Amino acid sequence: MATLYVENVPKELYQALRKRARERRKSMAAEVVSLLERNIPTPDRLRRRRQAYEQLAALRKKNSRRARKNTEPRLQTAGEMVREDRDR
Repeated sequence: MATLYVENVPKELYQALRKRARERRKSMAAEVVSLLERNIPTPDRLRRRRQAYEQLAALRKKNSRRARKNTEPRLQTAGEMVREDRDR
């Protein structure tokens, strides 16, 4: 496992990190690793996100084709129904 040293951390940020680590009963190092894992995607995670995006795009395309083929009559708006009622 690699080692990471961070210098010049602003005091407020350091204190917030320290408080957060204490609340979660972790060391500061463990909390930093946890935050990095949660916020920095790995190449594998990026690949899985890309695959999910492609699957969603394919579903949207498939559904939009279905909608265009749909020949059901269009529903009237409330205004159109009121006008139609008045004309009777």
